[in-house]
Amino acid sequence: MHQDKGKFSHSHFKFDPTALSVIAGGASTLDQSKLYIQNLEQADAFVKSYGFDYANEDDLKRLWYFHRRSVVLITEKLKFKIDEIPKEIHNPEHLKDLRNLLVWATQHDDHNIQRWACAMLRCIHVFVHSETDLFSHFAEEIQRQILIPFENAIVHQDKLYLKPRANDEVSKVELHKFQTKPFKTSTSTVIKLLAKPDALAVKVYDKIGVRFVTPTIFDSFQVIRQLVDANLISYPHIMPDQSSNNMYPVDEFLQVCEHLERKHGKEFMMDSEKVDRLLRQQLKVTTNPLIKLFRKDNPYSAIDFRYIKFICRKLIKIAPGLNSTGGQNTKEFSFFYPFEVQIMDQHAYEKMQTGDTDHEAYKNRQIQAAKKRILST
Repeated sequence: MHQDKGKFSHSHFKFDPTALSVIAGGASTLDQSKLYIQNLEQADAFVKSYGFDYANEDDLKRLWYFHRRSVVLITEKLKFKIDEIPKEIHNPEHLKDLRNLLVWATQHDDHNIQRWACAMLRCIHVFVHSETDLFSHFAEEIQRQILIPFENAIVHQDKLYLKPRANDEVSKVELHKFQTKPFKTSTSTVIKLLAKPDALAVKVYDKIGVRFVTPTIFDSFQVIRQLVDANLISYPHIMPDQSSNNMYPVDEFLQVCEHLERKHGKEFMMDSEKVDRLLRQQLKVTTNPLIKLFRKDNPYSAIDFRYIKFICRKLIKIAPGLNSTGGQNTKEFSFFYPFEVQIMDQHAYEKMQTGDTDHEAYKNRQIQAAKKRILST
């Protein structure tokens, strides 16, 4: 039947508040207090649009796998007691059908079950996104292509050095420590995603990385120069919005270097500690030098953790047949993958090991935020 323009029935004014909030309101799915799915038929359609077919045995196994991972996360990492979670939520024999979580997250006579259905769905959602990416398929090859060139550039002699430029022994940079960052486990990634409202799985750029600890600030900047000169990084692949430098402002650093070169010429020698003293003096005569420092916001990291950090991308090339899932790719293909580089001086590194900058304290702040968020209503 033809309907007159501009005339609407009652049903035209019924909208899904959760869908509208996420799509047109800029809200996160994880921060919605309920769903609007009334029955298993609607839940089935939702699961299909999400990317899984509930009637497909492999998809169903994978969904139950994410449910198990979520139960372990909630009890072992977030430290909820198992009896805090309704058995209808955590026990497959009582849950029976995973689609019930979607229906119960909409409404249930027991508010606690509705609340925990939402919590379980939040965890499952984040696990799905954190474990369904290129890294989960090609972790070994990504790590090999990114980390081995850095490891090969480290020289172990009487001290630790970043390998000098060809035939230029003077250019080698002393290091206090060099560390490769083991890739983030999916559990660690999930906690991070649950803790930070603006975090997305596709924006977790630090699954893999390296850390350089130098004796002085000047050496830290020398590391950057050496990484570029040795082609260990390509600076056009840096992601600018992910960079931090609250160690020393670049403009003031370059001013000191230009002054020293003009004053002493090209052949003079000066140790790094003396250059550091000049760098500190420069800050004393600079107006508001701190406004030139910048740091990507991270509410869980201590404010006095001073370092240079950036995310670079590496073009990863996958040879034919290199598919860790058992599939076969018949020709080479490539993709960019991000990795983190941290550079800090020895003083900052030692300070990081204790007090508020300690890694355990950082993780605990994340865990508390994640616990609060999964049960938000």
